[in-house]
Amino acid sequence: MNQRFVLIGHPVAHSLSPAIHQAAYLALGLGHRYELADCPDEAAVGALVDELRGGKIAGANVTIPYKRLALRLADRVAPSAQRVGAANVLQRGADGAVVAHNTDVPALVEEFTRLASTVRRAVVLGNGGAAPAVVTALHDAGADRIALSARRFVSSEPEANWPHAAEFAAQGVTLLAWPDGDARAATRLREVLARVDLIVQCTSAGMHGADDGEKLASLVPWEHVPQSALAYDLIYNPAVTPFLARARAHGLRAENGLGMLVAQAALAIKLWLNVSPPRSALENAARAALSARGRS
Repeated sequence: MNQRFVLIGHPVAHSLSPAIHQAAYLALGLGHRYELADCPDEAAVGALVDELRGGKIAGANVTIPYKRLALRLADRVAPSAQRVGAANVLQRGADGAVVAHNTDVPALVEEFTRLASTVRRAVVLGNGGAAPAVVTALHDAGADRIALSARRFVSSEPEANWPHAAEFAAQGVTLLAWPDGDARAATRLREVLARVDLIVQCTSAGMHGADDGEKLASLVPWEHVPQSALAYDLIYNPAVTPFLARARAHGLRAENGLGMLVAQAALAIKLWLNVSPPRSALENAARAALSARGRS
């Protein structure tokens, strides 16, 4: 029986997930379909989770800004999502229960260990739904010093009031005030980045349909980042964000999140269908879809 899978998020029009998943189903000889579900509010997300629980949907991916909400709406939480505090995959159990998983973490570990020569010191930009998975993946990849800064981390407010500060502190993360218009915070970020192995951008800045990302990219003191460091942006559309362009202009190796997208999708399909699709078919479909959009 052909089944329906969806991507829950807002916005989602930019997503390559339909191309990736349809390529997987084709490679596996399956007639399933994958749809985008743009949810403007939490009520819309809840309605889709109810459809999943009722069997109208066979499985769901979850993206910005609903990864933490997905965890709360699930009936059960797998260890992969529990340790992160966010879910990017919802699976319908045999009993109809909605189970939350996180495939972002193992996908990111694959990327970090493949691309970076050393992953000991890292800086994360952003504290949204992807950030907990990034931090967890950095730990799993061997990082022992992780700092994180986000736009709502303002030095005029007590650190305890910064959004999600407690959960990141519990992960052993050093929190940094956002450097925009704050000279002291900018100096501190510069000091930390001067010894970094990896800098990860996990906000929506620069994503197609969001803000253009120029402001965020300009806040990074690239001239102080070691030439050996890797700059990694979870965004994959466009393929080169201002963050990546600035990093490359300063001689750094810089990669977008396409590899992570493909890896987490393959792991999600394994959860839903108990079969692993060929990664090459998924990656080729993703690159073709991204190239086609660049020509449109």
